[in-house]
Amino acid sequence: MTQTLYDKLMSAHIVREEETTALIYIDRQLIHEVTSPQAFEGLAIAGRKPWRIQANLAVPDHNVPTTERSSGVDSITDPISKLQVQTLDENCKKFGINEIQMNDIRQGIVHVIGPEQGATLPGMSIVCGDSHTSTHGALGALAFGIGTSEVEHVLATGCLWQSKAKNLKIEVTGTLNNTVSAKDVALYIIGQIGTAGGTGYAIEFTGSTIQNLSIEGRMTLCNMAIEAGARVGMVAVDDKTIDYVKGKPLAPTGEEWDKAVQYWRTLHSDKEAIFDKTLHFSASDIKPQVTWGTSPEMVVAIDESVPNPKNAKNEVQKTSWQNALDYTHLAADTSISDIKIDKVFIGSCTNSRIEDLRIAASVAKGQHIADNIKLALVVPGSGLIKKQAEEEGLDKIFTDAGFEWREAGCSMCLAMNADKLEAGERCASTSNRNFEGRQGKDSFTHLVSPYTAAKSAICGHFC
Repeated sequence: MTQTLYDKLMSAHIVREEETTALIYIDRQLIHEVTSPQAFEGLAIAGRKPWRIQANLAVPDHNVPTTERSSGVDSITDPISKLQVQTLDENCKKFGINEIQMNDIRQGIVHVIGPEQGATLPGMSIVCGDSHTSTHGALGALAFGIGTSEVEHVLATGCLWQSKAKNLKIEVTGTLNNTVSAKDVALYIIGQIGTAGGTGYAIEFTGSTIQNLSIEGRMTLCNMAIEAGARVGMVAVDDKTIDYVKGKPLAPTGEEWDKAVQYWRTLHSDKEAIFDKTLHFSASDIKPQVTWGTSPEMVVAIDESVPNPKNAKNEVQKTSWQNALDYTHLAADTSISDIKIDKVFIGSCTNSRIEDLRIAASVAKGQHIADNIKLALVVPGSGLIKKQAEEEGLDKIFTDAGFEWREAGCSMCLAMNADKLEAGERCASTSNRNFEGRQGKDSFTHLVSPYTAAKSAICGHFC
C-alpha cells in the first residue's frame, strides 16, 4: 500500500489505535522556560518521574536578554522573566533533564538548537510546548507544538494521543528570483490559501523549488506552516538532509549511522501516494512579500499596494481588512514602498540561521541604515551561529552599517523580554506573526524576509 510521508511517520510511531485517534510514541521533547513550569509541577504533585529522561532537551530562549548577560540569570531585570528561567534551571536539575543553560555557547532558540545539535533527526516524532515546532519537519520529521498539559503527559509517559490529519501536498516549481527566499514563498502561499487553508492537514512541501532550497530555507518554510493553519509541515528526506545531519553532536555514528541513513532514505511520499488535496504554485509568480495587516494572510508583493476593503470578496473579509487598517494606521491603496518604518528586527526561529544572516549582510555591506530608523537589531538563533557569523565577519558588516549585533534568543519576536516595540512604532520583522501587540502594545509588525528587512533598513521604508 502506497503512503504519504505523513502516513509513514504516523504509522511508525503508533502504540495504540482507536477509531479517530492514535496513541503515538514521542522520540524527542524540546523544552523551554515558558510552557514547562506547570508541567514539571504536575509531575511533582503526582509523584511521577520522566519516563525517558534522555528523550528531553531543554533551553531558555523566550525570556533571555540579548544584551549583556555575563551574570547569567541575574542579568534578567524583569522579575517574571527571571523566575521562568530560574524555574527551568531548577526543574531540569531536579528531574535530571539535559539543559543548555543561558550562558552556554550552544544556547539559542529552541527550534534552532534542536537541528543544530542533532536532537532533531529524520523520522523522529518531535514535540515542544511551542506552536512553531513544525520547523523540525524540514528534516523529514513528524513535529508539532503541544500545550502545557501535554508537555507533562509526554514527560510522564513518552506518548501522546493524536488525531490523524488529512494530507495536503503543496508543490512549488521553478526558479526563484535572487531577491526571493523561503520566507517569501511561505508568505506568498499563506496569502493564497489563507491562515485556515491548512487547517486539519499535514502539509508536505514538494517540487523543484523546494528541492533547491537549503535545509535552512526548508526550516523557514515549515516554521510558517503553522501560520497557514496546519499543525505539521514537512519536506521529504534527500541527500541535503543527510549531509546536514551528519556530524551533529547527537546524530548517530558508525554502524548506527549507516542503519539510520538506510531508513531515512525511505522517508518520502510514495510515487502513487494519494493526497486529500494538492496545490500547485509557480516560483516565477513569487516576489518579495510584505504583510500589511494583523494576520500573516494579509500580505502583498513589495511592488503592490495596501488592499482596499471595497475590493474584499465578502463582508467578513471587508470588516477584517478595515479593522486591520484601523489598527495599523494605514490608508487603503497606499503603496507598500511608501510605508516608512521605525525599527528592523532580523532574527526569530523563522530567520536567524547563518544563511539568513549572510543574506542580510550581503545587502548591508558598505551601506548604512536610514536616519529615520531608530533601531535595527540582528539577533542570531544560537551562540554557535553568532560565533560562526563573527568568524565570517558578518557582525562587523552589520555594526558598520548601523545595526546592533546581539546575543542569541527569541528577542523581539514576541515582546516577552527587553526587546520590544513602543506604542505607535512600525517594524520590518523577519519573525512569523504580525498579530495586534505581538511585538509590543499598540505596535505595528510587518513580516518580511531577511533580504527585504535589511534593504528596508537602509532605505528607511519598504523597498
